[in-house]
Amino acid sequence: MCDYSLHHVMSRPAKVGDKLVTTKFSNSITRGFAVVGEPDVAVCLLPGTEVAFEKQIEFERGFAANWLSGKVIGDKVARFRQLNTDKPNVHHDALEFPNGESVLVTRLYEGQHATVLQLPAAPRSENDMEQPRHAAIVG
Repeated sequence: MCDYSLHHVMSRPAKVGDKLVTTKFSNSITRGFAVVGEPDVAVCLLPGTEVAFEKQIEFERGFAANWLSGKVIGDKVARFRQLNTDKPNVHHDALEFPNGESVLVTRLYEGQHATVLQLPAAPRSENDMEQPRHAAIVG
């Protein structure tokens, strides 16, 4: 999914193996992911998508005096999540780290490189659950 502020930016879904870079889109107030070499196309991640960064992840801490001072997360792997989905006009896209900490994607510094490791498992259809698979018996 792509954050609300990216609705006016061309986008496509993430694929396993995509090489991403954090970027600020020209027609948006937010940062997000783009494929390396395609800076104007937002890459939308589904909740549960796992990404691995080349280096430790850096992001802006917050507002006021801390805005310019950044923070580094010791991890290089994160899982995409959405926060505050009940609030329509706030940023939802976030990364969750193994220590349980979450950071909004829009707070990530630009220029950080990551690779899509895995997408979330697709839900099984009712037909798959109702019809167990059996080996054919040849007689």
